[in-house]
Amino acid sequence: MATFAYTARDGAGRTVQGEVNAATRKEALRVLAARQLQPVALNENAGAAPGASVSTAGGEMRVGRRDLLPLLEALAELIASGMSAGEAVRLLAARLQERRLRALSGRLWEQLKEGQTLSGAMEQVPEVFDAQTVSLVRAAEATGSLNEVLHRLIQHQTEQRELRRKLTTAMTYPLFVGVVAIGVILFFVFFLMPRLQGLLASLGGDLPWSTQLLVAVAEGLVRYGVVVLPLLALGGLLFWRWQKTEAGRGVVDEQLIRLPLVRRWVIDTGVLAFVQTLAVLLENGINTVEALRLTERTVRNRVLRATLRAATDRVLEGESLSAALGRTGYFPALVLDRLAVGESTGKLAPCLRDIARHYASQHTRRLEQFVGVTANAVLLAAFAFVGFLAYAIVAAVLRVSASFQF
Repeated sequence: MATFAYTARDGAGRTVQGEVNAATRKEALRVLAARQLQPVALNENAGAAPGASVSTAGGEMRVGRRDLLPLLEALAELIASGMSAGEAVRLLAARLQERRLRALSGRLWEQLKEGQTLSGAMEQVPEVFDAQTVSLVRAAEATGSLNEVLHRLIQHQTEQRELRRKLTTAMTYPLFVGVVAIGVILFFVFFLMPRLQGLLASLGGDLPWSTQLLVAVAEGLVRYGVVVLPLLALGGLLFWRWQKTEAGRGVVDEQLIRLPLVRRWVIDTGVLAFVQTLAVLLENGINTVEALRLTERTVRNRVLRATLRAATDRVLEGESLSAALGRTGYFPALVLDRLAVGESTGKLAPCLRDIARHYASQHTRRLEQFVGVTANAVLLAAFAFVGFLAYAIVAAVLRVSASFQF
């Protein structure tokens, strides 16, 4: 609880001063009104909420989307113990050890002190709290189910984080193998091949085609690599910056959804995010139209997002959700049938949750298959190069040895 010093007038018009304990400034004003006091000044005592400021010794503390899940977990724990949302945020701003989370809690507390609701305070920090989270918290405040909604948000964010963790972990091994293979190639081209070439030239004799090919490639890389490699790096940097623009991102997303090897992956990723978020929103009382509008923003691919936006427009015109999504061509017939059953029985949210679990399981299997194929392809390419290198060297040595025998 915070302590507020007040100056007020009582019913007789006398000026009185004192202190009142309350979780927020708004609650303090209610307490004064209950005491039949007309406040003239109301200020929170200095030091009442240490750590609530977002400023640090190094300047403003930067917060981001990664802080959302840990803050929700800490907030849910305190609210489950019986604290109000304002009191829980104030306590987090004062007691959290992690500096970023303490700064974030401080930003929320500053808004709450001014009489904002928790959802209104979250809306002022868009770099952490997206529109879906704000809408869910606002609906929970209206229905008095904040604790339940927080736990559902935590579950949803945990599922999203686990999916990202699996992707990162799965790609670590292929990337490691690729880096090692590139290192072997560079070692051969810039260190081993010049020495081997000098040795073979001193011995004389004609080199086999495999060795001539290696020599030509090595000479080309040594001669033109100083120019080609910086140009490639510059081209990669320019492409990376271009695809960050709206036009560039649109072109890249359009090409990704057309490529045979990644098309299924991109679609499954978008559909999984769509059904997971839509299920959470509907489970917490958001109406279908608003839920669809909020959900379509979670799909990263712009082509897929535009298609889903068109499906939402058809729902607004009175078409069923299953029929509208069926027109996109991205949802399997079995999934559409399950959606139709969920709509007809009034159990759309549980149906979407089941579909999300199915897609998550399928997504994990495809991820494992993709990683397995990628890792094997990289290993095969590395082994093929090393084998060709060994063959070229042995063939050259045998050719030179044969020339000395005659």
